[in-house]
Amino acid sequence: MGLRVAVVGGGLGGLAAALHLRRAGIEAVVYEQASELREVGAGVMIAPNMVRLIRRLGLGDALARCAVWLEAAWEYRRWEDGEVLYSQPMGEACERLYGANVHTAHRADLLAMFHGALPAWAVHLDHRLVALEQGDTEVELTFAHRAGGWTKVRADAVVGADGIHSTVRPLIVTEVEPHFCSLSAFRALVPVEKAPEYARRRVQSLWLGPGRHLVHYPVSGGRLVNVVAVVPTDEWLLESWTADGDLSDFAREFEGWDDRVRRLIAAAASTKRWALYDRSPLERWTSGRVTLLGDAAHAMLPFFAQGAGQAIEDAAVLARCLREADRDSVPKALLSYEAARRPRAGRVQLMSRGRAEYNHLPDGPAQRERDAGLRDGDLLRHNSWLYSYDVDAEPLPG
Repeated sequence: MGLRVAVVGGGLGGLAAALHLRRAGIEAVVYEQASELREVGAGVMIAPNMVRLIRRLGLGDALARCAVWLEAAWEYRRWEDGEVLYSQPMGEACERLYGANVHTAHRADLLAMFHGALPAWAVHLDHRLVALEQGDTEVELTFAHRAGGWTKVRADAVVGADGIHSTVRPLIVTEVEPHFCSLSAFRALVPVEKAPEYARRRVQSLWLGPGRHLVHYPVSGGRLVNVVAVVPTDEWLLESWTADGDLSDFAREFEGWDDRVRRLIAAAASTKRWALYDRSPLERWTSGRVTLLGDAAHAMLPFFAQGAGQAIEDAAVLARCLREADRDSVPKALLSYEAARRPRAGRVQLMSRGRAEYNHLPDGPAQRERDAGLRDGDLLRHNSWLYSYDVDAEPLPG
């Protein structure tokens, strides 16, 4: 009998972990506390390092149906008049360098794609983890159900893929206190027919301004435009992607900006708002037969658009480490996974935290120097360290 892996959490990272583990011949079952699978948030950037791993799962055609490939992955614009500071053409150049183009998608579409690729018995809903006990040869998990009662499950390994507010994490590692960044984010989805024409293009536009920035790009096969804006605040402390925001507050934050930005915000019917918290990299992710993956292990600020990509990389490396493991060697394999992934994910975490200051420079000498650097740059090649990463080419520690 092969290894049994219990994956706690049915988000993008958890489902990707199950898919990569099953591809490696390992029995993986996902346990999700919600009664239905739904992905909070809206848009997600799918960089080449993530696209290649999705294709490896045999989901390339499915991705092409639900995602939008970008003609320009980054288009930086000035807040006041929309002047294009930099535009990075994609397509053939990106395919040639990294074997895939940049895509955008709605998180719910990606979640449905991953879920549809798993057998029904491999995903158990309404399973809220309430206890976890490690023995010498296996782990026992206890799950509670909304209607009452509980279920006990035994596994050779457990993967905590249960997000920022992980239940698994505090059971195995010392928590790192998050730091409120005095920033909050608004997000909205605008039907493409209601969006200004410039926002319908297959482009990610990033508008830079004093103290704040706004990003928009198409999702859901081009039917919707995803809008995310980061603004300063000392009051909005709720770290939840599902909290309702106020459209009048959203619009007020961008008074005086280019009319195209204000028309895009005005086209939204509703908005969500959440606080941004920064977390330092964990000193360890693993204890015995239990490890962490995705946001549970390395929650990061959104400025590098790599949260989902790093979770998918985690999933692929985890499967690689467990592929040759037996029950006795599971703890060693999980430590190898952590050692392979923690430096890279930690680097992305730390680099993400500096981007808010870069994006939000007030008009003046530093802003003009930044804009000049953008005009002379080549972000496609500059991001080689992110996009060219091959999970199979990297040597596994120990």
